[in-house]
Amino acid sequence: MNRPFPPLPGRLLLLACVLLPFAVHAAAPAPTPWRVGAAARKLTPPGPVWLAGYANRTAPSAGVDLDLHAKALSLDDGAGGRLVLITLDLIGITAELRAHVEREGATRFGLRPHEILLNASHTHSGPLADPARMMVEQIFRRSARPEDVAATEAFAAALRTTVVELLGASLAAAAPARLEFAQARAGFAMNRRRPEPGGGISNNPHPDGPVDHDVPVLRVAGADGKTRALVFGYACHNTTLSGNLLSSDYAGHAQRDLEEAYPGVTALFVTGAGGDQNPYPRRGVPGQTSEQLARQHGRALANAVHTALAARPRPVAGPLRAALAPALLEYDPLPPAALTAYGPATHTPEVVARARALAAAQTRGERPAPLPCAVHVVRLGSDLTLVAIAGEVVVDYALRLKRELAGPAAIWIAGYSNEVFGYLPSRRVLAEGGYEAVGANTRLLIHPGPFAPDAEDRVVARAHALLRSLQP
Repeated sequence: MNRPFPPLPGRLLLLACVLLPFAVHAAAPAPTPWRVGAAARKLTPPGPVWLAGYANRTAPSAGVDLDLHAKALSLDDGAGGRLVLITLDLIGITAELRAHVEREGATRFGLRPHEILLNASHTHSGPLADPARMMVEQIFRRSARPEDVAATEAFAAALRTTVVELLGASLAAAAPARLEFAQARAGFAMNRRRPEPGGGISNNPHPDGPVDHDVPVLRVAGADGKTRALVFGYACHNTTLSGNLLSSDYAGHAQRDLEEAYPGVTALFVTGAGGDQNPYPRRGVPGQTSEQLARQHGRALANAVHTALAARPRPVAGPLRAALAPALLEYDPLPPAALTAYGPATHTPEVVARARALAAAQTRGERPAPLPCAVHVVRLGSDLTLVAIAGEVVVDYALRLKRELAGPAAIWIAGYSNEVFGYLPSRRVLAEGGYEAVGANTRLLIHPGPFAPDAEDRVVARAHALLRSLQP
């Protein structure tokens, strides 16, 4: 049976229902003012180089397993707030590299220090990029040939040029964009500080230790809605591999997998507070090589990014505000008896000279100068706050800051940022002792002793103060 056409009030209601989608569409807010640019450069050296990360290597690289890259993402909120994030498939960032990028960034592009954020993936299969540090390595002094030294110096020089060019390329590529944030989880990171029954801490899987399995993801979409860039993080060492092949390890595989899944996308990996976290398994799996395990971990991380993107990402609005300042970390000096162990039979002349200078300073009653540990806070409106900390930051910093800063904004914690001076232990790790607390930082006397117990409190306090300075 035919229904009569609704009376006038009903017809008006029907008309409103039909037109409502068009009215809503017409009233949609203006496009976001974000302008975002992405750029990438290959860092893989053209020939053999000495690799960083393991002190027992006795020869330069023997080939390439997976290329290394430097990538940059420039963010501009259209109201004076901007930031350039640069990620590097390297063991770390030296103070010299950071200073060079700051100078060139200011001179060529008008960037201020807090508008540049560098982060290293901490791959242990990348080139040694610190010619000064290599000269204090006993095994390098004993094994390296003149061409190995020259190759390291050439890579360090090329790296400085590449990073500055990349910075400029990301600024030049800026285009209208939308930002979205999402988060998922990946489970292959595990705490590596295992308490032993006889006392002490060994470097072994510790399933009951603290971890941070979060995978934060920032999606950049173009004006057409297509994904242009993906920034993602994870708190874990890039140490699946231990051989002599150049590789960006699991983080490189994750970036490659994402760029293959989303053609035209630039994927950038940001290392979290993974100073005491390793990817497991790393070796010893029947029928699988370390290279295969690195691919598996990379795929697991890429799958976490896919999951995050499917979990209703939320828009990220401006304004963009950033602040950068150091936390001054005091040292507990090594006892005089410990300094006598740095002798010419086991250490290079540079290390021996440092030990003698420290002993002389202690005799004069002098304390070591504090270490400036860079803390970088980036606030994107009320939607996302990134805290990036220098050094090999252990996981306690991430867990504490996420707890203390919890609020409307998502909290993203990065380590290995702006300068990697060695390990940044927490109060817990310093109390427990072991490699991340003392051994790694004092092996070559890069540091004059372990950090004082209040190092964690000083870094966290600086992060809070910087965030307060960015509040509207």
